Formats: sequence, C-alpha cells, structure tokens
Amino acid sequence: MTTKATTTKAKTAETENPKQDPKDTSNRIKDPKDWTTGSEPMTGAQASYLKTLAEQAKDDEAFDPDLDKAEASQRIDALRKETGKA
Repeated sequence: MTTKATTTKAKTAETENPKQDPKDTSNRIKDPKDWTTGSEPMTGAQASYLKTLAEQAKDDEAFDPDLDKAEASQRIDALRKETGKA
C-alpha cells in the first residue's frame, strides 16, 4: 500500500540524488588515473574479468596479478575493445 507521504518522499529522494540528475556531471565516469583508490590492488572482480578477457584475446601477457585498480581498469578497457566487447 503506497501512501501519499511515501510517494512524495520517494519523488523528493529522486530529485535530490545527484546520480539521478542528468545535468550533474560530478559523479560521472572518471579517468582511472584520477581515482582516489586507483593505487590499491585490483579487486577480485577486476582480476577475474581481466583474466577472462586476456584468455579470450589470447594474450597471455595481458593478465598481471600485481596491477592496481587503475591499471586493471585501463587494461580491461583496452581488452574489451580488442575483443569487440566495448
């Protein structure tokens, strides 16, 4: 059951959420070199996806377990283009 107060609150939350505002570009995709956590080790998800893409691209040297988050992201982007997944 939806009440008028619940509906009003939901609409207010939507308009206040910067991720919902198409005019707000402050939360858009940033260059990995500008990430505050970019120098941290890559995540497990990044490692898994990078390894899969490297295998699909038949590029044994594309996967490096010592990459940081930013480097992994850039390599993933490059391999996605190379494999036609971009």
